[in-house]
Amino acid sequence: MLREMLKNVRNIGIMAHIDAGKTTTTERILFYTGRLHRMGEVHEGSAAMDWMEQEKERGITITSAATTCYWEKHRINIIDTPGHVDFTAEVERSLRVLDGAIAIFCGVGGVEPQSETVWRQADKYQIPRIAFVNKMDRAGADFFNVLDMIRKRLNANPIAVNLPIGSGEMFTGVIDLVRFKSIIYDNSALGAKYYLGDVPEDLKETAQKYRDKMLEEAANYDDILFAKYLNGDVIEPKEIVQALRKGTLQNRIVPVLCGSAFKNKGVQPLLDAVINYLPSPFDVPPVKGVNLKGTEIERIADPEGPTAALIFKIMSDSHVGHLSFVRVYSGSIKKGTLVYNSTVGKKERVHRLLLMHANKREDRDELSSGEIGALVGLKHSFTGHTLCDPKNPIILESMVFPEPVISITIEPKSKADSENLKTALEKLSYEDPTFRMAEDEETGQMIISGMGELHLEILIERLLREYKVRAHVGKPQVSYRETVEESARGHGVFDRKTGNKTQYAVIDIEISHDDSADHGVIIQNKISKLDIPLEFIPAVERGIQNSVKSGIIAGYPLHKIRIVLLGGEYRENESTELAYEVAASLALKDALQKAKPAILEPVMALEVSVPDTYLGDVLNDLNSRRTDIISVDKRKDINIIDGMIPLRESFGYATDLRSLSQGRAVFTIQFSSYEFCDKKIQQEIVEKTRGFIPEFLQN
Repeated sequence: MLREMLKNVRNIGIMAHIDAGKTTTTERILFYTGRLHRMGEVHEGSAAMDWMEQEKERGITITSAATTCYWEKHRINIIDTPGHVDFTAEVERSLRVLDGAIAIFCGVGGVEPQSETVWRQADKYQIPRIAFVNKMDRAGADFFNVLDMIRKRLNANPIAVNLPIGSGEMFTGVIDLVRFKSIIYDNSALGAKYYLGDVPEDLKETAQKYRDKMLEEAANYDDILFAKYLNGDVIEPKEIVQALRKGTLQNRIVPVLCGSAFKNKGVQPLLDAVINYLPSPFDVPPVKGVNLKGTEIERIADPEGPTAALIFKIMSDSHVGHLSFVRVYSGSIKKGTLVYNSTVGKKERVHRLLLMHANKREDRDELSSGEIGALVGLKHSFTGHTLCDPKNPIILESMVFPEPVISITIEPKSKADSENLKTALEKLSYEDPTFRMAEDEETGQMIISGMGELHLEILIERLLREYKVRAHVGKPQVSYRETVEESARGHGVFDRKTGNKTQYAVIDIEISHDDSADHGVIIQNKISKLDIPLEFIPAVERGIQNSVKSGIIAGYPLHKIRIVLLGGEYRENESTELAYEVAASLALKDALQKAKPAILEPVMALEVSVPDTYLGDVLNDLNSRRTDIISVDKRKDINIIDGMIPLRESFGYATDLRSLSQGRAVFTIQFSSYEFCDKKIQQEIVEKTRGFIPEFLQN
């Protein structure tokens, strides 16, 4: 790809709350750009981007799907991401490699819980966005309310660049505020035909008001436009677009459009907005990384520069084996050549290069800077690894994924199934960074962990159907954590004779609860080199790290704990690394027993939408589930309940809510934090896992 062609590339993601219309919008984009000759429908299971059997059956997106299309001489690489919170890692890794995004909001629901989650993920990577208020054909759709919600709930600066003409059944088209023209769609032509006209008389006042707001904002980014605006001069559409583009690329404004993807209205202006406002690879800052010495370096989007690419997804394909999805930031990757995986220090040969269209493949000889594609033939490379030029190595920043909060046991039905199960689980773990598998040391059972009930349900279905594994599956179990309530010091001594040699080490530590340690445990070293030589400190830290994986109450990992290494003793010729590892482990156990250990449970943020008739019953049920109700707000004729519910109390809630509301209430749930368990529940957990209450817990 030539350098000048990069200016016409857009790498975008489509992100939203579940059921806001992401996949339907993508299908319409592919139809109007000529990539598809027939529109697929999610509810019919015919959407091209939802290609997995589970996606077709459920009508939801489970895995992010990549495709490429062309509009107005521009190439648009699209990743359609899932909306369900259980698959938030798919959104995370997609946003990591994209330059811009379309945030889709339901015209009725507006900003919903998962909308906020994906918005924060985009904030994390500073991704410029445009917004599309979808489903304007639905009863109760309110474009202006959604604008207000984006401003208040997302702390963003939404600027309307078009307005709806009507809503619900009366929605017929949009007003283009940049050109100040109406766009009316021809229903008989599947939205492919539309007519430009004057703004309807009854909407002129509102349209002028919002056009003035748009011009006021655009004037902040262009001095010439600012002068024209003050003088009342004619401002050309091209000047408005250029100014709004500057504001969008600086992440200071979010252009907002509207339409109905299902009814084929408003998609072409959305495509124009992608070209007009979202960045090309040249418009984003150079990607940063470190060289092999740890010095920070960067790579600009240059097809002729040194190669730098990030693997953001691994997928198993029955026809070609492992597919490694990459974003090429600099240089190029050619078919048949060697690339260097700087993360693990190994060279890999690229057998094939592919452009993906959902699960369909198109062979390429080269992937260049700014492109997203898939590589075949890599053996040592996984999600988050960097591929680069061996002469100019760089390690790009990897991705951090949330820890699983729910587990189930799975056992093969026969010895023959045992190997199949292990192989299938390994393949799934390569693909999904939020999936974990481990073997219970006491029972020998295989335990698999994920982000939620739906996540595990999908994984189990894939094992049984895709990989033909025959297995017994247990009930979902909560992944608890252990912490301490008080500060305490621990003393660990290892003094043992093995053969003719004595191994000796003493370690003193202090532990305390620390809410800032939200990724587990913080280790702080205050040991003087006069007490213990510096070369033994890594062994002490290793002993701690190995021990925090299993607490002393019920064997759950330690969480929200600060461990300070205070000091110890050293004997020349007797102190060894192994001795310090064991002493550190003993010191931690000693401190934990004194520091009032406790169990933390995962607590989920819950939002329930329920009609007035069923509000009392739903609230009573939530209270019986130990839910902390934060607020109950009215949104038109629907009540929105926000609360925090322990994960263990949420099992089976979908069925119970459906029963309580005759199927009219809906809810969303996502992980929020780990909080202290009720004392009775702690005792119940300990008795279940250990069969008795340890003495240090009885006080």
